Amino acid sequence: MTSIRNRSTLGRFPTVNFGYEEDKEKETEEAEEAEENKSQKENSCQQWLWKVCPCCCPKPNDDDLTDTLIIGPGDENPKDMQSVDLMKSKSGENRTEHHTDLYQSENCIIRRGQKFHILYTLSRPFNPNTDKLHLEFKTGPLPTVSKGTHVIIPLVEELKGNRWEAAIVSQTDKSIKLSVNSPASAVIGKYQVSVETSNSTKKSVFTHDSANDVYMLFNPWCKDDTVFMNSEDERNEYVLNEIGRIYYGTENQIGVRTWNYGQFDDGILAACIFVLEKSGTPPSGWGDPVNVVRIISAMINAPDDSGVVQGNWSGVYSDGNAPTVWSGSVEILKQYHKTSGKPVKYGQCWIFAGVFTTVLRCLGIPSRTVSNFSSAHDTDVSLTTDIYLDENLEPIEHLNADSVWNFHVWNDCWMARPDLPEGYGGWQAVDATPQETSQGTFRCGPASLAAVRNGQVYLKHDCPFVFAEVNSDKIYWMKNADGTFSQIYSEKKVVGHKISTKAVGSDERSDITHLYKHAEGTEEERIAVETACRYGSKAEAYSSPTAEDISVEVTMDGKDPNMGEDAELTITVQNSSSEQRNVFLHSQAAVMYYTGVHKATVRKDNTDLAMLPNEGGWMPIGKAVVGEKTAVEILFTNPLPQVLKAVIFHVEGLGLLSAQKIPYG
Repeated sequence: MTSIRNRSTLGRFPTVNFGYEEDKEKETEEAEEAEENKSQKENSCQQWLWKVCPCCCPKPNDDDLTDTLIIGPGDENPKDMQSVDLMKSKSGENRTEHHTDLYQSENCIIRRGQKFHILYTLSRPFNPNTDKLHLEFKTGPLPTVSKGTHVIIPLVEELKGNRWEAAIVSQTDKSIKLSVNSPASAVIGKYQVSVETSNSTKKSVFTHDSANDVYMLFNPWCKDDTVFMNSEDERNEYVLNEIGRIYYGTENQIGVRTWNYGQFDDGILAACIFVLEKSGTPPSGWGDPVNVVRIISAMINAPDDSGVVQGNWSGVYSDGNAPTVWSGSVEILKQYHKTSGKPVKYGQCWIFAGVFTTVLRCLGIPSRTVSNFSSAHDTDVSLTTDIYLDENLEPIEHLNADSVWNFHVWNDCWMARPDLPEGYGGWQAVDATPQETSQGTFRCGPASLAAVRNGQVYLKHDCPFVFAEVNSDKIYWMKNADGTFSQIYSEKKVVGHKISTKAVGSDERSDITHLYKHAEGTEEERIAVETACRYGSKAEAYSSPTAEDISVEVTMDGKDPNMGEDAELTITVQNSSSEQRNVFLHSQAAVMYYTGVHKATVRKDNTDLAMLPNEGGWMPIGKAVVGEKTAVEILFTNPLPQVLKAVIFHVEGLGLLSAQKIPYG
């Protein structure tokens, strides 16, 4: 496991490498060459048999041969002209019945598990008694019948459903209308279509025409599809809605930006299929939404597979666009497709999530963008957020790889989970931001929200990481004289707040924290944490070994702070025990990036408190109160035209502070 933010981290999963595009092309070329050699060999053998044994293998007469007429795009033959009409207009029955009429594309776009229609015109009337007909659908670089990427669709008398089949539903003169079924588990992607008709004397093949490519999508309207969603309102929101709301900021100051998903925009479907193809994964696995979302999760980010968006948290974006520039996914996906897969610069978590939502909705998987406030980043599968301090309670920076982000944005997608025990289908968390690797690749999920909520982190995929994001305890460790560490404090309610997504059918914010975790402090929530941590790398740390009857709370006076203005904080300490407690309070205020990365320390303070039984006390910070400590800001302007060196401030306050020397440098 590696981190794109130059953190020292440890691997969690074995490496699994995917094949490369070059290997696929080589395999295709070898297969084509082998087929050609086989054909040539068969023809040579046939000619040799005619010469050696004409009685056993007579050379056929022209009258004995069945004519094969191959009609391709642009061919003209009045005697045997035929055509295939996929009835693909946006207002036609195929597109409207399959809920694909919003795609700004002239292609035939259908959903699996649902019948569609094809109009087939011959040069003569079709006779069901003597004529035969079948269709062929092919997808991927090496279509194979056994892997479901080369489909031969027979003509049957009656459709039975949930399988590849075709039946004549009407016939007028030389035209026949076919109703075609596909199984609800069919491979999604772009199919090449050909049609073959034959009788005792003639065979005609209408070959592939790119204008007649068929795009097959997941079908949340089909009960047999694993992405089926029962609510029409939710399908309208999570599949068909092109505009969304993405939340950011802090839990006390939640901001929102409008995001244009644009999943139906011209060229976006082709771009999404290109992303799948660029992954180098076999199309035979594209019928399983669990597999597909893992592929897309990896392909949205760039570190290990030249995916769609290149992340950048440095603040320097001169050779690309700053993440705050983007307002939608369309421009990003089109640019990636146009440049044949060159990562687009630059993005951060909400960009990855917004593009992820676009691709999933475009392919037919219900999805939504989710924001988690106070979101933990666990780097060592401890399922805790660990802070390491030295003997003087100073942070040990090289050990503090874990962090808590102000906010982090990922995705939920909806599907059944036949790969898990019953009860774990529904919403699944997936994340395209490249934080940690999963099976050797930067991706995350799908993690069942039901599993995350109950701490069942042993269920795939990546439940430990998602659990830590929303419900990890923050553990403080102090270094001992012998180099070991002891747990000195734990915070149990600081991670995973106000998990938010856009509400169904409105622009309101919907709080979905309850789907990810039980209410803070309840017995169910504590059981979930203990259950999860037993599978972590610090199983002994889920419960603090010290008394927990002293609570500390930091609050802010007045309204929320404004940029450039002072913030007045109050620390409230409460002794809930029946005994006196001597408390050593170490406080530190620091400037952090929203990702939890430390920028600078603003203030440190140590205070000894003697707390009587059931006593509460408070300490203001930044406001002068008689009898209480206060912070003082001293401004010094250098009057000389040169830099002062080895500066020492002498500070003394009459009745407030005894004389002190403060080396400044």
